[in-house]
Amino acid sequence: MATFLYKIGRLAFRRRRFVALLWVALLALAGVGAASASAPAASSFSIPGTEAQKAFDLLEQRFPGASADGATARVVFKAPAGEKMTDAANKAEVRSVVDELSAGSPQVSSVSDPYTANAVSKDGTTAYVSVAYKVSGMELTDETRGALEETGADARAQGLSVEIGGDALQAAPETGATEIIGVAVAAVVLVITFGSLIAAGLPLLTALIGVGVGISTITALANVLDLGSTTSTLAMMIGLAVGIDYALFIVSRYRAELTEGREREEAAGRAVGTAGSAVVFAGLTVVVALVGLAVVNIPMLTKMGFAAAGTVVIAVLIALTLIPALLGFAGKRVHGRKARTALENGTHHHKANMGTRWARFVLRRPVAVLVTAVVGLGAIAVPAASLELGLPDDGSQPVSTTQRKAYDLLSDGFGPGFNGPLMVVVDGKANDNAKAAATEVADTVREMDGVAAVTPSTVNKAGDTATITVIPEDRPSSVDTENLVHSIRDTGGEIKADNGAEVLVTGATAMNIDFSEKMNAALVPYLALVVGLAFLLLMLVFRSVLVPLKAALGFLLSVVAALGAVVAVFQWGWLGSLFGVEQTGPVMSMMPIFMVGVVFGLAMDYEVFLVTRMREAYVHGERPGEAVVTGFRHGARVVSAAAVIMIAVFAGFIGSSEAMIKMIGFGLAIAVFFDAFVVRMAIVPAVLALLGRKAWWLPRWLDRVLPNVDVEGEALRKRLETAPEGGPEPERELVGV
Repeated sequence: MATFLYKIGRLAFRRRRFVALLWVALLALAGVGAASASAPAASSFSIPGTEAQKAFDLLEQRFPGASADGATARVVFKAPAGEKMTDAANKAEVRSVVDELSAGSPQVSSVSDPYTANAVSKDGTTAYVSVAYKVSGMELTDETRGALEETGADARAQGLSVEIGGDALQAAPETGATEIIGVAVAAVVLVITFGSLIAAGLPLLTALIGVGVGISTITALANVLDLGSTTSTLAMMIGLAVGIDYALFIVSRYRAELTEGREREEAAGRAVGTAGSAVVFAGLTVVVALVGLAVVNIPMLTKMGFAAAGTVVIAVLIALTLIPALLGFAGKRVHGRKARTALENGTHHHKANMGTRWARFVLRRPVAVLVTAVVGLGAIAVPAASLELGLPDDGSQPVSTTQRKAYDLLSDGFGPGFNGPLMVVVDGKANDNAKAAATEVADTVREMDGVAAVTPSTVNKAGDTATITVIPEDRPSSVDTENLVHSIRDTGGEIKADNGAEVLVTGATAMNIDFSEKMNAALVPYLALVVGLAFLLLMLVFRSVLVPLKAALGFLLSVVAALGAVVAVFQWGWLGSLFGVEQTGPVMSMMPIFMVGVVFGLAMDYEVFLVTRMREAYVHGERPGEAVVTGFRHGARVVSAAAVIMIAVFAGFIGSSEAMIKMIGFGLAIAVFFDAFVVRMAIVPAVLALLGRKAWWLPRWLDRVLPNVDVEGEALRKRLETAPEGGPEPERELVGV
């Protein structure tokens, strides 16, 4: 592989104008496609194989036009002190709001009058208007959402408290400030790392081109493939991360080759042949992690994973072709002024940089470093044993938002379970008596523990399906509410055995419970698939059994430690005020798998780049300890820079007002910190120092079976050493460079 990539690097360097124009053309083509495509709609969300999804599908068939999966909103009114919502003046204001909402948008399906729908609290101080929409929250127009947000302005002027909750206020995630901050931090770190504006600009430029091509392509195909408006978020995050990393690795190796006295074209070829091989296999591990999301069997996640994987493939191709082409244009300015002067005068020499000094320190005290790192991460991982998964609702919003205020008003006026009603669907088609079966179900559920109220059943026109609303006593995300859902489902099985009617529990709360359980059940198979395939890939790269095993175990340790930190901050509330956590609660259901997929890809980037350089030095004759020092001398600075950039990008999301975004930003930032600076910088060299030559052991039979991909460039080195003089083409200077 190294020889093949070496040829690609030299070809791209020589044909730099053509390569650069080709990528600019691809970017323009993707941009035109994105601009001409219609705005992406919200991706259809479904959880195949769950009872909640089965019930939703049944409602779509039996209650046509009811928009079972449409957005909902609750406009909550609170009377001033000493007044009640049943007072004539307050009642008139509320009914004015009902009329205003009914005529406000064609997307509105129905609006309930609280005085005829029994939506006034027992003490008369609180009332709410329920609004149902024909489309999901992500598909609501700005005009519809604006009309809802402006609702109740006149009522507020009369002294009523008016707050709005529900998923109708859900808006598509916006990108902007955080990405700009991340790119700015990346630029500063790259300038410090390289000491050259040209060298620092190349990774940023190529990463932005890659992300531009990827995101524009996703936008162009969004409606065709039902990718939705949120798919590009993950693709942008991953594409920017790996795009900078891969370019950073190759530019760094190119500069090292120039320092060794290579001609520029030869240096580009060798950089792509060696560091480029590491980039290819690092990219493969990221693709495996993202495509592996398909095992969860949630279509939205599968599409997000495949789209992000496509962006990673683009980042790899850009690193192998566009980077050497741009290096051709950069000339000697890829080095800073001092470095250029030293190279021209022949006074450049290798210094014992911080990476070298740290590696030698670890080699002297491997046991102490290993024990300290493992015990430290183990202690941080302890809270992960108490991990509780769930999905955020309005109760997890900041207390200053109208959604949270509406949530609290409903809890105070009607009970905490009122914010998470359960919809029980009774399919009576088998016995042609849905109403009688629904009455039996309602009577049974009413006697269960944890039930606050049960509404009368609603039967469809055909008379074969009925729905019942059950109000739990506890809040939607509580364990008691989850137990109630399972109890109703267990009772439904008994009822079906008695009269043949099928009982299904759905609604937002039940859907969240099913989603969390599905994500939890998929975590172990996903880990096994991703880590297993990556283990095989790394075995090919390193020609070793113990090095890939160490890489996988180290990654698992860093992820569990990061989950422990997330639990401590967001579930327990430790240091919550420092990170702006206003409300503790269960960890988002997607967090573990999302963290595994993203962090695994970045961790393997660092592992491959750092350890490949060690393997290369070892294969070329250095002793194991010397090889570790060589790897750190050439790779520690680059890996540290890449990690700092990613930490800064992810940490920028901690300032978000959305609890879910805040949690993702914190989790990814702390996971990258643990993996890059504790696992890769401490545990990896300590383990390799203790293993010595055994680290590179591979059974002979396995050595014969595995194909030799030559990532370390041994075959390339022999080929170049035996080539006749003048074999490699001399560099061709550009006029003015």
